[in-house]
Amino acid sequence: MENTTLENFSLLYPDVETQKNHMEGRDCPDISETVCDEIGLNEILNLKNCKASDFFTMDPDVIRYRMESFRDMLDNPGLIDTLNKLLPILNDILELRRLEADNGTDDDYLSSITEIELYISSVDTLDDGLNAVRGSLRGQAFIRLCDFINELAESDYYSELNERLCELTNRVREIKSVTIGVNLNSQLKPSSAGVLSINAEPFHSGDVIEKIMRLNFKNDDYTCIANLIPFDRKNNENQKAALSNAFSSAITEVYKSSLHSWKKIVQQYILEKTDFLLNLIPEFEFLIKGTRLMQSLTESGEQLCVPEIADASKCAYEAYELYNPQVALRHTSHAMITNDLVFDSEARIYVLSGPNRGGKSVITCALGLSQAMMQLGLFVPAARARISPCDGIFTHFPTGAEDTIDKGRLGEECARLGQIFEAVTDRSLVLLDESLSSTGAYEASYIAAEVLSGFAMAGCRTLFSTHLHELTAFIKDINEKSRAEGGYPIDTLVAGMESGERSFKINRAKPDGKSYARDIADKFGLSYESIMKKIKR
Repeated sequence: MENTTLENFSLLYPDVETQKNHMEGRDCPDISETVCDEIGLNEILNLKNCKASDFFTMDPDVIRYRMESFRDMLDNPGLIDTLNKLLPILNDILELRRLEADNGTDDDYLSSITEIELYISSVDTLDDGLNAVRGSLRGQAFIRLCDFINELAESDYYSELNERLCELTNRVREIKSVTIGVNLNSQLKPSSAGVLSINAEPFHSGDVIEKIMRLNFKNDDYTCIANLIPFDRKNNENQKAALSNAFSSAITEVYKSSLHSWKKIVQQYILEKTDFLLNLIPEFEFLIKGTRLMQSLTESGEQLCVPEIADASKCAYEAYELYNPQVALRHTSHAMITNDLVFDSEARIYVLSGPNRGGKSVITCALGLSQAMMQLGLFVPAARARISPCDGIFTHFPTGAEDTIDKGRLGEECARLGQIFEAVTDRSLVLLDESLSSTGAYEASYIAAEVLSGFAMAGCRTLFSTHLHELTAFIKDINEKSRAEGGYPIDTLVAGMESGERSFKINRAKPDGKSYARDIADKFGLSYESIMKKIKR
């Protein structure tokens, strides 16, 4: 932390080294925007000006550092208010610079004053907001930011800047009118024009006829005898803008010497300090949106936990009373069904089967969301969790944009599965939802068994949600083969049914493919016994 300066300060990385590792991609897991879309992360996080995939990390120290920041945000709502006030100011600075760049000039007097006013406003906003909660901050990120801003706000430079700004803005506010001189040619047509003086007193309208009759134009310098045509009601906005731009240009020319010294101050001091804040805009948005997500979940009555971060080599995943936050936010009036999900020495891979709409896809995405949220530094949607960072999350979900023209739908599914095998390691997480649904049960079960055998040898944590009940018959043989070759075990999960109703509880059990159909048949009176009663009535 000793090497941290304004130029490399971050609210998301505890020191220069971890920030550098991230920028160079050394701690970045392979979690794409497509994955973020498929598991529902982008919907619930709702980032507008940055991407979730820019913030994923595998570094436990970075994750803990961020969790401290989010804890401060949750415990001190004033922090969100402060950042929400700050962001529009910083965006105004960006827009001002963009306009200057578009105009190809940086010597506009009024825009220079505006930029410095915005800078001072941003520092004052942060200084007031952070000092108000300074005593209750626990995370190092906001404590360090508070110290940096205090140092800026109390510096001689900042005090001098405020004084200079007051001086220059007072000079601007003193301008009430300008005296214009226009030379006329022999035909009384304007031949040249210029500003004669800048005045602290506005001009006044007068009785034009009387002044003309008296032909007295010398003793009343601030009484107008005729309006300039561009400000007449009949003239268009372009004519009015042309005259306004001419006046602004003239005023800038008058104050040119002051402007040059002013710009020197801006370039030597302000730009550096402003850039420090502008560079933090994506981090501010990420922190605000992440905090809002967690606030929304807790306000809906859902629980969140700070997970225990296990070493990546452990490939651990344990979550108790896990739920899907996307579903929780969509259905706030319903109590969420929670489930325990544990990968252990008997199950590096799970095959999850059960009835349609029984919660298989929900728990699959919940697993992906909990892993992704932890690796963003967010709290996890569970009562308790112990999770290892993964080096990538890979999904194989149904898609509406299959490349089926050349390959066919099954070919496209197999091609995407092949791409996953090219990328996974034993520290990856793989989520498959209804894969291989484009072909018959026999063919799909055969291919799925081969795929599971491959994941067993790769050693990656995998959840395979499937309608292929026949697949479970292959698991014993797959386990025997993979264990003999040093692979990892596969176990089964079942989406439950109770009295013909989907319970949405996920149980670690051996599936009975007929039980789902039997329960549903009983519910709707389509069991053999029920049918016979209807026939005989």
